[in-house]
Parts: sequence; structure tokens; C-alpha cells
Amino acid sequence: MTDRIIIVTGAGQGVGQGIALAFAAQGDTVVLAGRTLSKLAETKRMIDQRGQGTARAIECNVKSAASLGELVSQTVAEFGGIDILVNNAQEVPNGELLAVADDAFIAGFESGPLATLRLMKLVQPHMAARGGGVIFNLVSSVIHRWDMTGYGAYAATKSAIQSLTRGAAAEWGKDKIRVLNVAPHAESPGLKGWAEKNPDEARAFFKTIPLGRVGQCEEDIGRAVVALCGPEMAYLTGATIPLDGGQANFD
Repeated sequence: MTDRIIIVTGAGQGVGQGIALAFAAQGDTVVLAGRTLSKLAETKRMIDQRGQGTARAIECNVKSAASLGELVSQTVAEFGGIDILVNNAQEVPNGELLAVADDAFIAGFESGPLATLRLMKLVQPHMAARGGGVIFNLVSSVIHRWDMTGYGAYAATKSAIQSLTRGAAAEWGKDKIRVLNVAPHAESPGLKGWAEKNPDEARAFFKTIPLGRVGQCEEDIGRAVVALCGPEMAYLTGATIPLDGGQANFD
């Protein structure tokens, strides 16, 4: 369970940071990718301070094919390969459909499904060469909202990612590469910002979580992702794992 090389996009805060911290706690090498180097530096500082694992921060814009290529090239050159990929970073095109601008919708797809596909394709040969690996693509329970008003554009990007995961799992199983969706609720800056802007909706939303709380980024989401990489989970691929306190129905 040690000496693995992990790339986590959007590792400067929230769920991405929590996942990075959880892997580092296992003694892994974590490549922290994101647009804001200062945020990545803070995650690296937290990892270094704990004295567990190794962290390397690499500035990366997931909407740029060249930037993604450089991320993978630097990781392989420095550490020799890639074992786990976490596609976490994405811009969110929220709003009612008549108000969602083309640019925002395109940005959601460039940073979401397109970036996910590009990065999966980039790491695939490196994982295959090492005898396998695990890819996590982050989706959302927004796909199954009872009222899609204001969330249709965002749900469209996450639905596309869910389909890409199924395709990759089917095509790359022969290479012992597992591909999973994770759908988390966590106390991230994004969720907190949404709750502040929509206090009444947020209160009603949180009341529907059977476990009665929002998850913690490292303790509830990060550690679960780490556990899904263990040998006990070696037969699980192509699935969507809800880490949302039992709220959404993914059946």
C-alpha cells in the first residue's frame, strides 16, 4: 500500500486536498495539480508538516491539453510512473438554462469531461506498463436531483463523465486498470459558497442526508478513496460510489 504515485487535480483545497492528504498519510507520493500554485503549496506544507508521504506541486490548467501533457510528463520523469489518478478539478456551470452562457457551458465541458478523457488517455499507457492502476473521476448527486432547475448544465457535464468512466472501465480492464466514479458531499469551499448563496435551499438539502451531516474532505472522502484502492476492492470497476451520507439514489 506504499510507494504509489498519485496525481490529484484540484488538490489545493476541498475534496482534492482531502484526498491528497489521505494518500500521503499512507506514505504515498502525491502530485498536487491545480491552477493556483499558492493553494497547492499550502497542501504540500500540510503533508510535509505531518511527515508522511511525499508531495510535489505542479501548476496545471486542466482546460489545456498541453498543460495536462506536461503534468503527466513531469510526473513520469520525476517519479517513474503513475499508479492512481484522481480527476477532481472542474468549473461548475450552474444556473437556469436560459441564463447559462455558452462560454460557461463550454468551460464546464473543457474542465470536466474533456479534461477527464484527456488525462485518462495520457496516464493509461503508464499504468498499463506498471501492471495496472486505478482512476477516480468525480461526479455528483446533481445527476439525480429531484428538481433539476438551475442544475441541468452542471448535471450534463457530470453525466458525461459517468459515461466515460464506464467506457474506460470496459476497455482497460484487460490492462488491470480500474476506473470508478466517486460522488461526494463534503465541507468544501464550493459547497460552503453554494450554501451561503442559497441558505433556504441548503437547509432543506442538508435535512435529506440520512446520516445527518456533511462529510469531511479527508476523513470521509479521502480515506474512502484510499480504501477503494486496496486489494480487497480489486474486483470493483465501472461503478459509481456515493459518498454522500446516503442522500442520493444511484440505483
